[in-house]
Amino acid sequence: MENQYSVKLTQLVKEYDLEILRVGKDYEKRTVGTRDINRPALELIGYFDYFDPMRLQLLGKVEKTFLDGYSPTERRESFEKLMAQDIPALIICRGMEPFAECMEMAERYDRTILRTQETTTDIMGSLITGLRNHLAPRITRHGVLVEIYGEGVLIFGESGVGKSETAIELIKRGHRLIADDAVEIKQMGVNQLVGNAPELIRHYMELRGIGVVDVRRLFGVSSIKDSANIDLVINLEPWRDGAVYDRLGLEELHTDILGINVPSVTIPVKPGRNLAVIIEVAAMNNRHKRMGYNAAQAFTDQINRHFEEELARQEEK
Repeated sequence: MENQYSVKLTQLVKEYDLEILRVGKDYEKRTVGTRDINRPALELIGYFDYFDPMRLQLLGKVEKTFLDGYSPTERRESFEKLMAQDIPALIICRGMEPFAECMEMAERYDRTILRTQETTTDIMGSLITGLRNHLAPRITRHGVLVEIYGEGVLIFGESGVGKSETAIELIKRGHRLIADDAVEIKQMGVNQLVGNAPELIRHYMELRGIGVVDVRRLFGVSSIKDSANIDLVINLEPWRDGAVYDRLGLEELHTDILGINVPSVTIPVKPGRNLAVIIEVAAMNNRHKRMGYNAAQAFTDQINRHFEEELARQEEK
């Protein structure tokens, strides 16, 4: 499936300190739009069914050993078939010297050849991880993201409900800010969402009546973090008289973000409620649930056992 996001090849070269052996004509503009990496194996013997030319190609020790057994003519034929494909680049691993036939065909078809000192397994793992981050589905939501006792808590609520003020109180209590006002959310795995702040506003917060403050400078580097998993969504809403709020916590609510259901709770806001403490408890309770302990369910079971025992005593009489 085609990815709507891409990353420049030049950026990957810089990030992974890749040595440039040959630059193709489209090197500066070339982008990579798939997180998959290919090690040409069957392709070296001419099998190109299901070959995806959009993938980066890695040439490792196994492939080199196989090609060492070929004659120069056979190697030239193998590399010609590979370089005829519109690949973004061929990366040679372990600092190995490129085959003369490889460079010859790269020159003929104007392909980019790169080299790394890393092992094939290491560079493949690093590239897949990096491409997953660059190409991940993403969305920007209005809210505040804080890390509380290791739990990433995303706070939603209408403007003026007190999201930033609550976040400041949480920071003063030793927790960490990831993003305020705008939260960039990426889907990094099947059930993993990671949030961070746009670079332009990273570490800054807006407090009505005060203005913009730099959290890192005011509270120190221990008060901020670049990114965090999103484990819990908290919706802050003004207290409404007559509204029915969950008293036990048995109801499991979720918020859909990028197709992933994230546990969520709704906290009504009114004067006198210490939101920072309540959110701390919500974060700890969510962690307990993920570890298999549900206090609301345990309490309900205890109450049910009590009534069953009382009923049994009454029947014995």
